[in-house]
Amino acid sequence: MANAGIQLLGFSLAFLGLIGTIASTIMVEWKASSYAGDNIITAQAMYEGLWKSCVSQSTGQIQCKVYDSLLQLPGIVQGTRGLMLASVLLSVICLLVEMVGMRCTTFMAEEPEQKDKVALAGGVIFIIAGLLALVGTSWYGHRIAKEFYDPFTPTNSRYEFGSALYVGWGAACLTLIGGGFLCCSCPKKGSQKSPRYPPTRSSGPQGKDYV
Repeated sequence: MANAGIQLLGFSLAFLGLIGTIASTIMVEWKASSYAGDNIITAQAMYEGLWKSCVSQSTGQIQCKVYDSLLQLPGIVQGTRGLMLASVLLSVICLLVEMVGMRCTTFMAEEPEQKDKVALAGGVIFIIAGLLALVGTSWYGHRIAKEFYDPFTPTNSRYEFGSALYVGWGAACLTLIGGGFLCCSCPKKGSQKSPRYPPTRSSGPQGKDYV
């Protein structure tokens, strides 16, 4: 039952990581306009995401525009899109695999060894999905930081980390931890050996015959 509890915990964390990855992918606030420096106009705030950009006015009005052409997008946006979508796809596949391999389900109940192997495979793929999300968000964040500290970048054109990056980092960590729990829940070889007992003595007669 201990392994089943660890599997359930890992599955729950990985599922939360999947929800966070989806939310981060569709959010607009991947980078937000910076207010660092002097003479910065704060009447509007600009946000850019993987799919569209938005401008928020001080009056509360928000205007968004979807990117017109995929081929005209910067390589950082296209690459991050691919990494995040690949992470979501792998996580969805892992959810289906883990439903078969977890001990709290009835699938493949007559083959416990194969069931544990399926759960292990799902945990490994969850770790890969978490790494993809972590690489995508870290790559995008590194580009934002690089442009922010570039002296040739105009002050009004500098951006900072948006909330989508923090959501993506948290989701990637949850997916990695969940996948690790799913990998660690499988029993090691030889852990279920039958206990050894001292050999029993025969109860036959051992005395001598007397006349």
